[in-house]
Amino acid sequence: MSYTIEKYKKDIEALYKYGNDLRISMLYEFEEKDVMSLYKSKKEFTDAKSKLPNFISEYQSWYSEAKLLVKQLLPDRLDDFIRYYEKPRGRKHISYESYRIEDCLQSLGVTNGIGEVLVDSSAAIPHFEQQLAIIKGLKNRFESSLYDIRLHLKAEMFDDELDAASYLLKNRFNRAAGAMAGVVLERHLKQVCINHDVSLPKKKHLSISDLNEALKQHNIIDTPDWRRIQLLGDIRNKCDHDKNVEPIESEVLELIDGVKKVTKTLF
Repeated sequence: MSYTIEKYKKDIEALYKYGNDLRISMLYEFEEKDVMSLYKSKKEFTDAKSKLPNFISEYQSWYSEAKLLVKQLLPDRLDDFIRYYEKPRGRKHISYESYRIEDCLQSLGVTNGIGEVLVDSSAAIPHFEQQLAIIKGLKNRFESSLYDIRLHLKAEMFDDELDAASYLLKNRFNRAAGAMAGVVLERHLKQVCINHDVSLPKKKHLSISDLNEALKQHNIIDTPDWRRIQLLGDIRNKCDHDKNVEPIESEVLELIDGVKKVTKTLF
């Protein structure tokens, strides 16, 4: 899954970078601006200029890909994104305010009676810059969405593992059931520490006690919660490490129920 996440991040970054090249192309072609100031040197500008995409021929493919990403990751801005491209419905005449990127692609312009240009393709530049700003915001929204997905998937995974632990307990595999529930607790506490940027001891293997103590020291949990988690950790250790004493059913049931509560209430 991490490979896919990184791939999508790179795709969004590449889309924004190419969109910025299209913007520079617009400035150079439609406003005849000196865009050399956007580059570090004259040589860099000369090299980049020869590689700039043609806005008229390349925009549509960029728009199609960008619109799909906006629809998936930023749906509340989709209408705005489309509005910057499409001609307004019921438009009676073309003005600077009503000009859109779609007009630019058709090279539409308006002149007055003496041939002076009133509106031309440069009027589409602000609209494309707004589209580009929306794409720039995709990365943060994408990471936020993935974070929500991760939490949802982890919650489902934990529920499945705790159901499996309950099944083991029902079939009198007390030690195995407790060990499985303990793993869920340990993983969840680690995630809570990550969520709150909790600094952890420099140890190769962190125990439930280590994680619990760190959360208490950073005021993420209070003393009663700390005590409850510590008790759950003690039961887990009895199931997982102490081979001389067999855990009883009621203890393991308390561990499973306690872990369920922790995973549903502590984030």
